[in-house]
Amino acid sequence: MTNRLHHMAFRCRDTEETRAFYEEVIGLELAGALAIEETATGRPVRLLHSFFRLRDGSMVAFFEVPDAPFDFRPQHDFDLHLALDAEPRDVVRANAAAAARGIEVRGPSDHGFIRSTYYRDPNGYVVELAVKTAGHGDFEREGPAAARRVLAEWNRRKAAPADA
Repeated sequence: MTNRLHHMAFRCRDTEETRAFYEEVIGLELAGALAIEETATGRPVRLLHSFFRLRDGSMVAFFEVPDAPFDFRPQHDFDLHLALDAEPRDVVRANAAAAARGIEVRGPSDHGFIRSTYYRDPNGYVVELAVKTAGHGDFEREGPAAARRVLAEWNRRKAAPADA
């Protein structure tokens, strides 16, 4: 098994806009940036790869590639979102920073084991700050066995005719 997430990378329209959101609203440190002019195979490119560090050392990364079009479109939470483990104080700070910039805040939504607050970054991605609740320990302890039961039931119900 692998150790932990090193980084998850996404495209961005503009690194400075993205930096302002992830540093000033979400609270992640800009940890590094690489200007890349050639791929490992020798193909010329022009891109900036930026990295934002979480408290555990893992990172969220972005590629700005001005010469390569990318169809940015708003994502539904169910399609794609980035959920980050947060403390209540992180959410209070992010909410204030978002309000000061006119960024919509949705939530918190109580999912039982976490309370989630949602923001949309300048690229259209949904970012969730998830605060663990008292029920999170049960979720972690029961996780694998419960997940297999839920998945088996889901597959059984999914295979059944819709009108059954």
